[in-house]
Amino acid sequence: MKKDTIQNLSFKQLELILWRNLQHTYSQVLAQLLEELDKQIAENRDRDRFRLHDTRTCTITSLFGDIEIKRNYYHDRKTGKYVCLLDRILEFKGAKGISPLLEETAMEFAITGTSYRKAADVLEDIVGYRVISHETIRKLLLEATAISKEPEPVHGQVLFVEVDGLYVKRQRQKQRGKEEKIAAVHQGWEVNRKRVKLKNKRHFVHNGKEPFWEAFEKFLTDTYDYDPAVHKLVINGDGAAWITACREYFGDRAFYTLDRYHVAREIQRLFKRHPRYRALRKALAKNAPEKLLMELNSAVGTLEDESKEAQLENLIKQLEKYPEALRDYRDWLKEQGIDVKGFRSMGSAEATMSVFAKRLKNGRSWVVKGVSAMMTGLVAHMDKLTLKTLFGRVEKWIEPSEEKKVPKRYVKKVSRMVKEATRGNIPYLKRTIHLPVCSALKALKGF
Repeated sequence: MKKDTIQNLSFKQLELILWRNLQHTYSQVLAQLLEELDKQIAENRDRDRFRLHDTRTCTITSLFGDIEIKRNYYHDRKTGKYVCLLDRILEFKGAKGISPLLEETAMEFAITGTSYRKAADVLEDIVGYRVISHETIRKLLLEATAISKEPEPVHGQVLFVEVDGLYVKRQRQKQRGKEEKIAAVHQGWEVNRKRVKLKNKRHFVHNGKEPFWEAFEKFLTDTYDYDPAVHKLVINGDGAAWITACREYFGDRAFYTLDRYHVAREIQRLFKRHPRYRALRKALAKNAPEKLLMELNSAVGTLEDESKEAQLENLIKQLEKYPEALRDYRDWLKEQGIDVKGFRSMGSAEATMSVFAKRLKNGRSWVVKGVSAMMTGLVAHMDKLTLKTLFGRVEKWIEPSEEKKVPKRYVKKVSRMVKEATRGNIPYLKRTIHLPVCSALKALKGF
């Protein structure tokens, strides 16, 4: 290959040439496939019910550019409505102008990323132009709803519940913010060498006027094969009144344990350089409420300022309300005749909150519908639920085994059509040999 054939040519330029041609090929092949499918539908439709009304042109924006197709429009004699059977069979809305894959990708970036605008920017970087606006992505998520799975079996007699609140700022509201009440439910721990994973973790976000624990129990019966007469609950959370209300609601069906993270954090704030700090940490680690309360009471009057003394008094009052909440929940389960082998300490609530906080906080404020839609998306992503959208479904995070398999004949057909479409589809190879890009590509042809 001559040296002058690669002058003024970079790897990036080669990538861009190929990428633009692939975009054109994609649009060409997809348009052909859609129109061919529409013809097959027309030939095999129920002619007594669906009368051909006319043929209409629509433009669909996809990840690889705009696709213009002609599709048949029918009058449904049974319902009296006009429909495009192609849209109905392929589960998308061609008249709206956005492909399901573009919608799915945009929404995934919006949910797992930092903002709607960032999601639009990432897509622009990938595709090469502004394929969708951040406002359109926001509206798509507002219209999405999560599709529930079939109730999961409960493997054992215990469900573990981590509960916490997340303060989220509000827009256009009298109150500046609101605490979102969130629960994470799992069925125990799975140990893989040094890594520990929660089994069958699911998430519940309270959104309604009914009391939290009443709504939560309904969530349990909808999500699991949960039987209140058989299954016990271990509920871990801080001392907020709405959390401790679980004691009255569930009674002897549940054990409330005070989240050690919050207690340890408060002790550290008050006693980090105090002589009793080590003894306090030791009493907390041993799940010894009497010893911990004794150490705390002994420390009254020994702190450096009045504000800390007031905080210590509040901490003691809180712990004295529910001293049994500092016990090891495994002792309570043993009393119920339940085997606790493999059960570990509770305390994953903060990790759950950090996932929600990363997307909902960091200076952001939300309207009511916006925060509700985003939390729906976050829960769908974490729990691997399908999101039903305007143009299709968001299923990128669903396990591969759960996806519908594409018929092999269509896979082969697409491969064949791609080969036909790409034949002679790089116009640079047909141009004058004196252009550097053309010369380089011609020379590379023989490699």
